Amino acid sequence: MNRPLIAMLTDFGIKDHYVGVMKGVMKRICPAAEFIDITHDIPPQDVRAAAYMLATNYMYFPEGTVFLVVVDPGVGLQRKPIAVDIGDYTFVAPDNGVLSYVLAQHKPLLSVEITEGDRISRTFHGRDVFAPTAADIASGEKLYEIGAIISDGLNLYPKPQLKEDKGIIIGEVIYIDHFGNVVTSIGDCLWLDDETLQLKPRFYPEMNSRPFSVYSELTIAGETFTEINRTYGDAPRGSLMALVGSNDFLEFAVNQGNAAQRLDVKVGDPVTIIPKQERR
Repeated sequence: MNRPLIAMLTDFGIKDHYVGVMKGVMKRICPAAEFIDITHDIPPQDVRAAAYMLATNYMYFPEGTVFLVVVDPGVGLQRKPIAVDIGDYTFVAPDNGVLSYVLAQHKPLLSVEITEGDRISRTFHGRDVFAPTAADIASGEKLYEIGAIISDGLNLYPKPQLKEDKGIIIGEVIYIDHFGNVVTSIGDCLWLDDETLQLKPRFYPEMNSRPFSVYSELTIAGETFTEINRTYGDAPRGSLMALVGSNDFLEFAVNQGNAAQRLDVKVGDPVTIIPKQERR
């Protein structure tokens, strides 16, 4: 029999005790549980970054995985602790928008407000509320046994900007990774052949898919690019480049360098594509 799997994503880092004690709590409740650390290095209190990281990686996990997501700047305030079932996966998290991008792709089958115990810290709900709930679910407890069904909706961030205006595709920077690669909302970009990509927006299923040439014109922070590369090594060392990253989103990078610093960009900055259909 497969052992229950709990995947953790937090902004706690690994210097302090927070992650370890959450695992200890969960092992006491569900001794058979296994853990995978997606990351504990989300920038502190950056709910949007966590939403992006979760939404672009959860599908690589086995069906039945319980995701424990604790990026919670509102801990101790009025936000609800929630558990959400989307069918193949269950998510335990604060209701602060951290599940927004997952729920842009999947309508929840059931959402509940977690019933909190009497003896909980006002500052560490990861240990006292979310970890025990994740372990209960991994042990086989049903969501309707964990709390009250939510019928009035969840708190969601707006989807990342992605639209088309007079033939120009307009997106925004949604994440900057450890290497300084600048990830945009323009995705999914799927390779049709060596010179053609297909834009099939992940968060906007209502948008029409469309092919466009790798020689389209891209603009970010005053810089213009006229080619989309396949790999980081396609450009000379130290060169700025555009490419499609591992999560199928358009991104900007520097071969063995930091594109975010070079471009001086931040999350929310605009990105545009003037698509071209013809081959060079």
